[in-house]
Amino acid sequence: MDTHIFTGRWITNRTFAAKQPRNVFHRQLEPVSLPDGDRDCHILFRKKFTLPEKPEEAKIYITADDSYRLYINGTFAAEGPTASYPWVYGYNTVDITGLLRAGENTVAVHTLYYGLVNRVCVSADERQGLLLDIECDGKTVVSSGEDFLTAVHRAYIPVGIIGYDTQFAENYDASADTVGFQRPDYDDSGWENARLREHTDYTLVPQATKQVVYERIPPVSVESRGDRLFIDFGATRVGYLNLTVCGKHGDRLVIKCGQETDADGNVRYEMRCNCRYEEELILSGGNDTPDWYDFKSFRYAELVIPEGCTVKDISLTARHYPFALAVSPRCADSSDIMRIWKLCTDSVRYGVQEVIQDCMDREKGFYVGDGCYTALTQMILTGDDSMVRCLIDSSRQTTHFLDTTVTCLNCSMMQEIAEYPLIMIYLMHWHYNMTGDSAYLRKNFDFAVSLLDCYRRDYERGGLLRDLDKWCVVEWPENFQDGYDVEIKEGKVCTEPHCVINAYYLRAVMTVNRMAEILGQPEYRDTDGMKKTFYGAFYDPERRLFTDSLKSLHSSYVSNAFCFGLGLAPDAGAEESILGMLESRGFENLHLFSTFPVMMRLAVTGREAVLKRLLTNPGMWLRMLDEGATTTFEAWGKDLKWNTSLFHLTFSYAALFIADIDRRKLFDMF
Repeated sequence: MDTHIFTGRWITNRTFAAKQPRNVFHRQLEPVSLPDGDRDCHILFRKKFTLPEKPEEAKIYITADDSYRLYINGTFAAEGPTASYPWVYGYNTVDITGLLRAGENTVAVHTLYYGLVNRVCVSADERQGLLLDIECDGKTVVSSGEDFLTAVHRAYIPVGIIGYDTQFAENYDASADTVGFQRPDYDDSGWENARLREHTDYTLVPQATKQVVYERIPPVSVESRGDRLFIDFGATRVGYLNLTVCGKHGDRLVIKCGQETDADGNVRYEMRCNCRYEEELILSGGNDTPDWYDFKSFRYAELVIPEGCTVKDISLTARHYPFALAVSPRCADSSDIMRIWKLCTDSVRYGVQEVIQDCMDREKGFYVGDGCYTALTQMILTGDDSMVRCLIDSSRQTTHFLDTTVTCLNCSMMQEIAEYPLIMIYLMHWHYNMTGDSAYLRKNFDFAVSLLDCYRRDYERGGLLRDLDKWCVVEWPENFQDGYDVEIKEGKVCTEPHCVINAYYLRAVMTVNRMAEILGQPEYRDTDGMKKTFYGAFYDPERRLFTDSLKSLHSSYVSNAFCFGLGLAPDAGAEESILGMLESRGFENLHLFSTFPVMMRLAVTGREAVLKRLLTNPGMWLRMLDEGATTTFEAWGKDLKWNTSLFHLTFSYAALFIADIDRRKLFDMF
């Protein structure tokens, strides 16, 4: 893809014009304090321009920090960009041919700067601005500059923060003088000229992934109870509540959204995932349509309606990454399997946004570990590998500030989890197995080698990883760790060598060796000695089980699940012994991270009957469905985690094991 050379300049308002970018990147255990800065800044830009005739082809090249919504002649055209780092900052190319006309035209842009260190984007770094060029029939006709007008959008009143500094709860004042700013006839005579940013340090690249698409979803039921209206959209989706309201100026309509209802049928707007979805629409006295900027994950809405107020045109705009199902399920004769298939494919269809977010409410975070499994599932379901590439490439870009990468990508929250880069190495190999893209494998091979070299440099002692200053999550939540006999609390250095992280590491080295073989390269590292050390440390030959640590004979469910799933049992007898333990105790004891490798091993070794028993275990996906799931939960049941998201993408990977594909080819060597 050719890179556009912008003639436009980065513009902002007077608040941000002279601010210097500040560094928000640091190791998780490194104490850093950033002074408070501007937050929740909705900054608008407008410009009128004249065209002698309607163009045959027109496009806009556009980006903003942190994000934008674009309107051409009052019509919404696009939003973006995908969150990214300044040294590889993405811009969008949008076809606007059908929106322009001969004569006067108006471009209007709504930008948002969060000002929070969070998992959503790179913010709190004092960078805010807009950059664009409009090109008609090959000629640039508009470029961002000081001839643009700007104003602060005064309709948004912050009333709290949702999730982990994820987004702002905002009351929307429909009487604000900036409402309708996108209309061509809007009076912007009171606005001031935009300012050029004095300090810019971006390296711009075309956005590698597609922009989101939108679906308008009508409610399946609307019930009036006195002064309240209860709305059900039939399934949890990600997006925006639409409605038109008419009432007295200054009256307030309370809007509560949630993923479920309580025992009395009210919307549970103080959600399990620790998000509080309650906001107000402040009425202007006319017909008001709130323009929510940030999206939410919800199924239900409850409106508390002022006396004399009318509400109409209720719908939900669902936003998601483009999705077209390219594979069919096997076992179509099983009603339980087909219910799980629909649950998981709907979750991927409606859950994947500009990136793979594990949940679209509490964090909106692009997590590497969870994301590997979801991105792979999305690739298999759609035949589109853009999300897999986005994850790997975004992780590679973090080596700008940390050579062992971070947990959550394209954001300013520098969490670190030890297993995640190792899972990503597996993803590199899986991607090649399904695409045959050897050029990309070569690029990934070099990255994988550099990661393993860093792990070896920083953590390998006597053939085992120890002294890890990254969180070893092992399994999550903690109640699924089965008494794992190692201190692995987040925020502490884990000095002990332990089974799960070393199993991940050994398999990662074996995977890179396989990648080298495919590429005709020398073996990265001999694993015979590593295996001997690993088995000597953690394998109990008398019981044919793995222990958690060097200090005891405790053999947790998770240690053995990972060793089985990663194909590390020393022989066939040990593998059968471990599988017997897992099945006798119940597959429902697996969770987010251990379920996938166990299913993978069952699939690649042809244990289809056992795999089907796992998939249809009543305590797993069927339990979600029994509890009313329309999208995959963060846990097998609503009450199994203290902050369960009811739209969490990780468990959608069951679809990968139902899809009619060559799983042995996909998981070659596992």
